[in-house]
Amino acid sequence: MMPFMGATNDDGSSASTPHGSSALLDGTRLALDHLLAQADGQLPKECLSHIKNVDFSTANTGSPYFPSPLKQTEAISALKAVEASVAASIADLSDEVRKRSINVDLERASAFLFSTYLATVGGMDKANPKVKKLLKDTDLLQAQSVLYRRLSANLYETKNPGEFFHLHGSLEATKALNMIGLEGHRPDLTDYHECIKVIEDHVKQYTADELEEMNWKIKQAGVTCLTWDDFQATQHGQELTQQPPWKVEALETESPPAPFPFEASSAPKPQILAGIRVLELCRIIAGPAMGRGLAEYGAEVIKITSPNLSDVPFFQVDGNLGKHTADLNLRDDNDREVFETLLQSADVILDGYRPGSLKRLGYGPSQIIELTKKRGRGIVYVAENCFGHVGNWSSRPGWQQIADCVTGIAWAQGVGMGLNEPVVPPFPMSDYGTGCMGTIAALTGLYKRAKYGGSYLGTTSLCQYDIYLLQLGLYDEETMAQLREQHDDEFFELRHNDSVDSVGQRALKTMRRTHPELFEERHMQECFSRGFNANVRTIKPVVSVEGIWNGFLRSSRPNGFDEPTWNDWEVDDDMLKA
Repeated sequence: MMPFMGATNDDGSSASTPHGSSALLDGTRLALDHLLAQADGQLPKECLSHIKNVDFSTANTGSPYFPSPLKQTEAISALKAVEASVAASIADLSDEVRKRSINVDLERASAFLFSTYLATVGGMDKANPKVKKLLKDTDLLQAQSVLYRRLSANLYETKNPGEFFHLHGSLEATKALNMIGLEGHRPDLTDYHECIKVIEDHVKQYTADELEEMNWKIKQAGVTCLTWDDFQATQHGQELTQQPPWKVEALETESPPAPFPFEASSAPKPQILAGIRVLELCRIIAGPAMGRGLAEYGAEVIKITSPNLSDVPFFQVDGNLGKHTADLNLRDDNDREVFETLLQSADVILDGYRPGSLKRLGYGPSQIIELTKKRGRGIVYVAENCFGHVGNWSSRPGWQQIADCVTGIAWAQGVGMGLNEPVVPPFPMSDYGTGCMGTIAALTGLYKRAKYGGSYLGTTSLCQYDIYLLQLGLYDEETMAQLREQHDDEFFELRHNDSVDSVGQRALKTMRRTHPELFEERHMQECFSRGFNANVRTIKPVVSVEGIWNGFLRSSRPNGFDEPTWNDWEVDDDMLKA
């Protein structure tokens, strides 16, 4: 459909493509073609000419990066190409419409999918038990810090052999454990394998249908693990597979065009979202990844969290990059007044909570339109969830592992490893992929608002990313045999009930050996964080677009570090070196 360009160096000059990398590059081209077909009508037509100019660079010598049958590098690289092309179209609104060189670095795109595993604070990564002393304890109910409770979110076999259910304690744990007849706290259980055995023995007392019914009654996340074919046969799967990966729709068309402010920036080059204000109401990874993406292009992003709701402490190291963070309890009248004052000058709202949660608080899309109708310009509201915004399962709560299990991702991973059981794939990759799709939706909504006026609703979900990924097909058996030969035996010894942490840690270990190019210093940036009172190290931006600078102006911080105000935005000079 369109030419696929070769690699470039950081300075824009041509670079030779290493022998053996053509399969990965060709796969990325096919992923981009498929993505554009699926997203037909959801992108500004002006960005399509920029997509033709995207270069993909890689140091890969042939084998996929991940010990997985899923084409994750190809999928995220194609998404990043689209994201950069929409950004280039926005840049054209301030400059002149012209051909712009765009580069997507496949190593950084791949690393982006597990960036929370690469991040360090004070030199310590996610797996280091000593890192807790530098983190804000937002694990209010000990759903993360206590191993037994953490394993309430895990994949287990049911009463029927060969049938699997992903129990999920969310950030609370007790409900899920009580549901299967276990106590919420078991101080006597501290051994990893013993915890798994105790919980799985209780899950095995029930069939998947019984667990689904019990789970529904207590409105808890949790799902039967399906194959891709099984998912497509469900009513929800049939409806959701007809949807584009993300959707941008008009909420109202009466507001006049609202041009991008293109404010002066401290960055080395102009930033397309300088002066754009974003209120992020999200937790964990996928939602914050949307805000992180907008901050990378220069937006002022305030992440609003409730001091009464749990969040995963370490995820904030990577997820809060470039933002300010403030605590507001939106059930409190005084805090609601502060939030609604912030809202009056906001351009984007990001919603990453359970479907309907913000609407019940009075801050759903139509309610936001009503609250801001007197200010004379529209707003962009982007919501991500687990199951999608259409279909009979759209109201179900869920997380990354839930989406990966229900769509068939986990079964594909397990079979690709030579097993007859599902395994949740390494890293929260669907979280980051969904975050990228939400960023694209937000950029598209802002572009439409600038050109045509109005307000826009963007929607996407973890399941929609997984559908896009699965539609790309899996690596063939020859490739999988090569991966099983190259990677550590220890990784392929994993089983369905190994935790996401165990899967991720073993994947990280074998990838460091097989693909050291993913971990080179050139991909990383480091800056002191006042919020963590330590240096924070994170992955550099994936894309570069001629004429603009995308990068973060400030280091990360924990939730609730800043005052809830649009004033006093600092710039950390070390971040400008990216």
